[in-house]
Amino acid sequence: MSEMMDKSMETPDEDKESHKSNGTTLNDGVKEVLGVVRSVRKSLRHAAEKSPLSLGGKGSKVTPKAAADGNESELQPPPSPTTSPLRRIGSLFQKKDEDTPKASKLRRSKTAPNKISDTLLKRSEFLLRSLSIKTKKDQSCRQEPYLTVSEASMEEKNEEEEEEEEVEGIEEMYTLPDIPQTPLSVMQISKLIEMEVLEEAHLNLLSLRQEFQREQEQCGEDSPMELVKKEKDLSLLYRDLRNKISTIVRDSSSLPARNKGLLVHVARIIQEEEMRAQEPGGLPDSWMEAWRDAVGEGVQAKVANVHLEQREQNVSWLAVHLGLLGKAIVEDLENVKRELQRSYPRSFKVFSTYVKSYHRVVGQHLKKLELQVAELKDLYALLDWIFNRYKSERIMGSLSLQPDMKDESTDLQLEDNFLKQLKEKYCSKVKVDMNSSLDRIIELENEEFWMESKTPNKEENFPNSPFHMDIWTKVKATVVHSGKIDAHLEQRVISSCLQELKQFPKRFETEFKHHCHDKPQPLWTEYQITYINSFTALQEHMDGYRDACPDEVEGFRKEVKWLITRLLQGLEDQYKEDVKPYLKRMITRKWLTNDEDFNQLYSRTTLLSHHCALMRRPHVQEFASRLHYHVVREYIGQLMRSNFSCKNRKHEKAANKIHQQWRKLVDLFTEMESTHEWLHPVGDDLSDIIGQKNKTDIKDHLEPLVEHYADFSRKHLVAVLNFRGLTRGREHQLILQRFTELKKKQGDTGGDKSHVLFGDMQVTVNTNCLSSLPFSCLSFLLPDN
Repeated sequence: MSEMMDKSMETPDEDKESHKSNGTTLNDGVKEVLGVVRSVRKSLRHAAEKSPLSLGGKGSKVTPKAAADGNESELQPPPSPTTSPLRRIGSLFQKKDEDTPKASKLRRSKTAPNKISDTLLKRSEFLLRSLSIKTKKDQSCRQEPYLTVSEASMEEKNEEEEEEEEVEGIEEMYTLPDIPQTPLSVMQISKLIEMEVLEEAHLNLLSLRQEFQREQEQCGEDSPMELVKKEKDLSLLYRDLRNKISTIVRDSSSLPARNKGLLVHVARIIQEEEMRAQEPGGLPDSWMEAWRDAVGEGVQAKVANVHLEQREQNVSWLAVHLGLLGKAIVEDLENVKRELQRSYPRSFKVFSTYVKSYHRVVGQHLKKLELQVAELKDLYALLDWIFNRYKSERIMGSLSLQPDMKDESTDLQLEDNFLKQLKEKYCSKVKVDMNSSLDRIIELENEEFWMESKTPNKEENFPNSPFHMDIWTKVKATVVHSGKIDAHLEQRVISSCLQELKQFPKRFETEFKHHCHDKPQPLWTEYQITYINSFTALQEHMDGYRDACPDEVEGFRKEVKWLITRLLQGLEDQYKEDVKPYLKRMITRKWLTNDEDFNQLYSRTTLLSHHCALMRRPHVQEFASRLHYHVVREYIGQLMRSNFSCKNRKHEKAANKIHQQWRKLVDLFTEMESTHEWLHPVGDDLSDIIGQKNKTDIKDHLEPLVEHYADFSRKHLVAVLNFRGLTRGREHQLILQRFTELKKKQGDTGGDKSHVLFGDMQVTVNTNCLSSLPFSCLSFLLPDN
């Protein structure tokens, strides 16, 4: 029997081939092994009954000290005689049963009850593996020929109960099994490692290491070649063992059922090697650190396997990938919490290690993704996933991961300045995206209105282009989304949007003039008013960001103001050009007998008044006031040019006509919401002076004009008197003398100096030398003298 076991130990591959080719040989071998196992089991049972260390019931913790003190624990009942021999072999010959992690909590004695039995157990286990005889776990998919249904159900129920109770992991303390006095050969140990018989391989490695240490002590500083070779073999075997452990740990999350039992051995090997770190013959670096690296590699493989489409194949490639990534993280951590933690002692902090690995690996993965991101929506998806979704209940805050996540950080481990660079890239892309949107808005305006000469739409009875709402909606959505990331990014996004918007008014004006310069005048006027309204509304929208970015808002306001001023100036110039010929013929000989020119002036002003009614405040008041001033100045200016004199009582007709026309203009500009009410009296004041029947009464009607208009001067009065037909004489001088007295009486405090009407008004001065002489010099010419 011993020869047979040795043979199978040395040539497991040949036995496997025999198993494949000759079923009879295998059956005979199994029967022979089972016979040996039955005899071994009897001896073990007999030794266990006599041993001071007995196995306790489920959940019991029996230690050698308790046994030494004579404390007795409840003995586990012997196996049923109807239990399958194959099933019992699996439970007896494995050092740590893969299906019963609870058994790993039992502390093991350094001194076995029966040394021969222990050796037989180890070699029988290896024999069973070599003959490909599957244990209880491996045969779970097929019916046991020797196990009754009731017994199988009861055993499965017990296993489920033990699994439910085993949620905290194996115990921290353990007792190392006996180390063989003579280790297996290097090839045999290597084969055990390759076949994942980890505990057996490790014990033989420890035996080989102890042998090396003894020989090293004997040799002292002079190490023979044989000892150097043994040290090299040790290093290679340890390296193979660590690599095998790393592979098992790396794949443990993907194959939890397969690796569940192996992880128990992995944990014990790591614990043992960490304790022997200072002893010669081992690996210099930490086994625990290697385990953490293996966990990280497994996490990295998980993350790398998450489906990622190409940008060209799916516009939502990043959002889909991040969604799948979050799902994979949660599922993996749920599996770690539910399955893997049971195979490790608490000191390994398995769940915490996996969480930290995900923080690090996902951070590295996002760095790679960032290099592929080129669109604004994808940059936002990345930022939102980092700042919000990763920490939310969808991933790290998932209820299924509680309470294990209670003391864990939910922050990703990112490279320095990564977030800063990502935010800068996002803000730069915001500017580029805003620029493109503004260009598209101008294109749409041309396609929908300018090319078709279409009348603008109205909003609350005001002509308005929808572009101001499009821009505001775009900016607001971008700002709101960035605010969900953090306040600093929100402020930078506002600044970026306003910087691009600052250039928009000039760009829009250039394109507008280019496409619409040849439009009919009424449509051109309506377009100008439409864009005055639209840019006014856009400015009001952007004023809401004044607190966040005052400088940028003010810069945008100035550009909008200048655009609106230029649009208003265009309307004003157009109107002035239209009414210029009619105003030139005011207060002329033809004007006195013909109303055609005034009617044209009034008609053009009325038409513009209708357009002004479509203009929003406050620009309508400003525009109407400027037109009001222009009409008054030009109308009264014709009176100052002394185009003709009203003789033979024509001055009364002229005064009456000025009064009537002035009333119409006052009413019209009042309707247009002009704020220059101070211009209203001038027509009536002048017509009152011109219409006086008696020349001597004129001096008594000068005071209102002097009070209303501080810049009305002597030369202006002379021009009015010339129009009245009073160019010289005593009355003329008395009127001028009275005016001088009123101006002197008024002094510096009279009138509103800010209201300038006559100051720069052109006056045609009468060069007659007698008209300018003082009254005292001409008194000798009077009839009485």
